[in-house]
Amino acid sequence: MNQEKVQKYRWFSLVAVGLFTFMSTLDGSIVNIALPVIAKDLGVAMNLSEWIVSIYLMAICVFLLFFGKVGDSIGKIKVFKIGTIVFIIGSFLCGIPGSLPLLLVSRVIQALGASMTMATSNGIITEIFPKEERGRALGMIGSFVSLGAIAGPGIGGVILSHFEWSYIFWINVPVGIITLMFGWYFLPKEEVKTGEKIDYIGVILFALFILLFFGGIFIGQEIGFLHPLIIGMILVSLISLYGFYRFEKNHEKPLVQFGLFSNKMFTVSLLTAVMIFTTNFFANVVNPFYLQNVLGLEANIAGLLMMIFPLVMVVGAPLSGFLTDKKGPQFITLIGLVLLTIGQIGYLLLGETSPVGLFIAIMSLVGAGNAMFQAPNNTIIMSSVKKEEYGIAGSLNALARNLGMVMGISLSTTILFQSMSYEAGEKVVGFVEGRPDIFVYGMHITYMLSFSICLLATGMTAWRFYKGNMKQETK
Repeated sequence: MNQEKVQKYRWFSLVAVGLFTFMSTLDGSIVNIALPVIAKDLGVAMNLSEWIVSIYLMAICVFLLFFGKVGDSIGKIKVFKIGTIVFIIGSFLCGIPGSLPLLLVSRVIQALGASMTMATSNGIITEIFPKEERGRALGMIGSFVSLGAIAGPGIGGVILSHFEWSYIFWINVPVGIITLMFGWYFLPKEEVKTGEKIDYIGVILFALFILLFFGGIFIGQEIGFLHPLIIGMILVSLISLYGFYRFEKNHEKPLVQFGLFSNKMFTVSLLTAVMIFTTNFFANVVNPFYLQNVLGLEANIAGLLMMIFPLVMVVGAPLSGFLTDKKGPQFITLIGLVLLTIGQIGYLLLGETSPVGLFIAIMSLVGAGNAMFQAPNNTIIMSSVKKEEYGIAGSLNALARNLGMVMGISLSTTILFQSMSYEAGEKVVGFVEGRPDIFVYGMHITYMLSFSICLLATGMTAWRFYKGNMKQETK
């Protein structure tokens, strides 16, 4: 497919990439709502079933950098297509009834495919679209993500009311095949390739860091963070991270070119992405408890209220992309971060007797802030590197997103339960019946950290925006 045809079919290519983005997001939101059913059917405790979500996110983080480099080496579109096939196979295996270990292995296979597509999707879109349309295209990818989050609870509820939980995963198979056929026809056949060898030692060291660090945090919540096993896991993980950095600095063809981080525009945007996805998952963990246990709402009503966030994003993300193309990404990113920071203050106002309308207003504000932030921030990240670095930049962007998710889950649950335990005067690992005040206390402590993270991200971006304007004025 020559360049003229690539440009002719660029929006169809966007749909092909977006369809898979929708499918993988849909899978995540469907799985979350099905966890109680899966736990009961497999005969495992609820805390063990949480590994079905955690191991998926951890595995994605492990493989993202690797497949970003592979995408640069052999072609991002080739890796994306293979990833789609692997994800379909993993989804089929996940639906086979058996045991928790079998399901967890299948989820790792699924994550392997998802990481191949996540590591390459932003690079593909950036490579295909001209600079003046890039913000809009990346904004539409954000819409596919939000649409998957909206559709998941509804579709999951319908499936679970008529079929076994296996179909939660098996729905990915036909959708994935359609996506694969669509992408095979419309995605370009020729692409940028570097042919570089892969740094496998770096892959192993980084994998050890992710698995031991976050595995230690999740297990530590159960057995205590001062347990020798947890101390050992965290210590070895940090040694692995240091070893990864030292090895990559001296490697001829490293997994991560640390020279990329000398680009302040790239680095600040990547850090803010980690921070914002961390705070987003604070809300994902805390808000369902607040709505159902503190306000006493039914699960279906709580689910509808949680959909406000992605619904606002679906509407706002294309608008954000359009404004990014017209006004430039930096100012739009800053506006989004300011809205997000105000939203965190809103969460601190929620209490035992707060009206539902206040929660709706806060969720709408946070959704609008995310919509204004995601598209321009993606544009800054992908536009600040050279064309041959699109693959690794895209994988680092996806890693930032997934790392933020894992950090959000681990940090929020740890802070929530530790602060609740302090208020209750005893160890607490869940909602204390008849004591909503204990949960609200823990929720406020958790959101104080969330506010601090958002404020730091806003300050970093505001300083970068100010320095950029000062440079322009002195020219």
